[in-house]
Amino acid sequence: MKVQLEKTFPMPASAETAWALLQDIASVANCMPGAKITERIDDAHYKGTVSVKFGPASMAFRGEVEVRGIEQATKTLRLFGKGTDTTGSSGAAMDLTARVEAVEDAACNLVGTSEVSMSGKAATFGGRMMSSVADQMLKQFADNFATQVQARQAQASSAAESVAPLPSAPSQLNGLALLWAVIKDWLRSIFSAKQA
Repeated sequence: MKVQLEKTFPMPASAETAWALLQDIASVANCMPGAKITERIDDAHYKGTVSVKFGPASMAFRGEVEVRGIEQATKTLRLFGKGTDTTGSSGAAMDLTARVEAVEDAACNLVGTSEVSMSGKAATFGGRMMSSVADQMLKQFADNFATQVQARQAQASSAAESVAPLPSAPSQLNGLALLWAVIKDWLRSIFSAKQA
């Protein structure tokens, strides 16, 4: 089963600040609770896990992310992520293109286009539920991203006044966190429905 999504989220910072954050693997991972990069294989390949809790139950997922392109001129990043739950009963893959578009000096848009494919048990719940969960997950991700980008913008303004150096940012994005957050929210809604 495949679901295609395209979303635009306004960001309270300059395009340069948002682009730096989009490439910062640790900061982007922090936008998704439970996500963790476990290994950097090289500049374009990562391994990671996502832990999910549904009340007393918990699940763990493992997967890989491949960065397929970074275009500095257009502030566009393309990546592919895939993974399975630890029992091997569900799988997912995501092809994501994200770009930052300038709106004005202190505002920009984060635009994402993705195709998510599900297999196994996860695919049996249907595209309609997956779309709504993905929408909710993307909103949570965007809210967290906006909070971090706003903090970076404030830090940049403060640093300009005090001439303090900004921390350098790694050059890749953690797409694994994004991929598995979709599954986490989707499964949470399933377990909540069963308990109701």
